[in-house]
Amino acid sequence: MDIGILGSLAVRDRGVSITPTAPKPRQVLALLALHADQVVTVGTLTEELWGAAPPRSARPTLQTYILQLRELIACALRQGDGGEEGQRRAKEVLLTVPGGYLLRSGQGVSDLREFERLAGLGYRAMDAEDYPGAAARLSESLALWTGPALADVHAGVHLETEIRRLEESRLCALDQRIEADLRLGRHRELLAELTVLVSRYPAHESLCGQYMLALHRSGRRGEALNAYQQLRVRLVRQLGLEPSAALAKLQRSILMSGPAGAPAPAAGRLTPVG
Repeated sequence: MDIGILGSLAVRDRGVSITPTAPKPRQVLALLALHADQVVTVGTLTEELWGAAPPRSARPTLQTYILQLRELIACALRQGDGGEEGQRRAKEVLLTVPGGYLLRSGQGVSDLREFERLAGLGYRAMDAEDYPGAAARLSESLALWTGPALADVHAGVHLETEIRRLEESRLCALDQRIEADLRLGRHRELLAELTVLVSRYPAHESLCGQYMLALHRSGRRGEALNAYQQLRVRLVRQLGLEPSAALAKLQRSILMSGPAGAPAPAAGRLTPVG
């Protein structure tokens, strides 16, 4: 079974889609696919679908959604086998287990698992100071994202939490990939991307620091200092907070470096400019 989470929900068995169009069965499948090969409890599914006050009919309705998913799986099995269901049955793919349900992924591909594998390789390359390798692996991991995670699924309390977690994982990989590119002297190539990112995440200090370094290394010291001031004003007004000590130290380093500026270290650690 192939599972796509990092964008629109796409679940296929033997190349045949088993993704329902109805919102609530789609929501059930999304949670099961996100936790493929793990038990998702009835309580978790119920809370996801109906919140803290489920109707009396919640359990039989959930069972109906599970039956609908199994019908889609059985159809995929028949098509994949040229009309024969084969050795597997739908109940062997979407299992009823004590307390809940489990979706078996088999030997299929999960974009989430592949993202986590590639990002892990990238982080280890960063630790080993293999910046070309880190940039390559992290770029591969980020290329798996085709949009916001589960972009076409209505999210309840559990999916909302998971979506936030996934977005944070994506931002961490992005942060490290940009740091690797900065280590490789690609500051000019990064400017357009970072301009978009600091606009999208205006209070993200690490991205602001990377933007400041890319600007400074490109001979745009005044714009780098202005980026810091804009962030500071935003943080003070919205949160009543000053920028972190590390970012303030970076700002002072750029301020003291002079208009030409020396090549700066990577932004991810917010190390002062030479």
